[in-house]
Amino acid sequence: MKKIILLVALLTCTLAASAQYMPGKPRKKYMVAKKDEECPYVLNVTKNTDEDAEVDACVTRVAYRPYTDLLADIDVQRKMNSWADTTYQRRFSQLPPGGQLTVTMYRRGSANADPAYLSVSAKDKTGKEVFSLPALEGGQGRFWNRDLYVSKRTIPFVKTDAPQDLSLFINDIKTKQTFEYVVKTQ
Repeated sequence: MKKIILLVALLTCTLAASAQYMPGKPRKKYMVAKKDEECPYVLNVTKNTDEDAEVDACVTRVAYRPYTDLLADIDVQRKMNSWADTTYQRRFSQLPPGGQLTVTMYRRGSANADPAYLSVSAKDKTGKEVFSLPALEGGQGRFWNRDLYVSKRTIPFVKTDAPQDLSLFINDIKTKQTFEYVVKTQ
């Protein structure tokens, strides 16, 4: 009898340890939005940490770079690389006026790390949608570590009249999850 109980307990622990993410299960949220370690302009509303990657291999991160940071970067590159005026003007004209968003997704399996599964939308405080992108550019993920694959896409972001906080929603069609962020536009 003890062997049976021990066997059942061992089997239950094994199943609990190998928990997989169930599609459609909503993400947990922080009580107060958590500041992102990598980007000072982004606050994470949904619990989207590296511990989640260990359990369900479904992490999505966002980084925002305002226009002023992008402009400062090409100014430094101009001085470092001694660019001609035409090169600088070409790079300057390619800068997005609202800054840029970098969306990084970590998934199990290269086919699951396809950014085409993600749609991005942003709303202001009144709930008005100011930015919408139905799908990111598709592609396969590249190997990152163990069984995770990573895909990264950079997209131009919307220019706002004044600095404000925008709610950013990233919807993953495959896992049926929505990741929520607050972006402090400049």
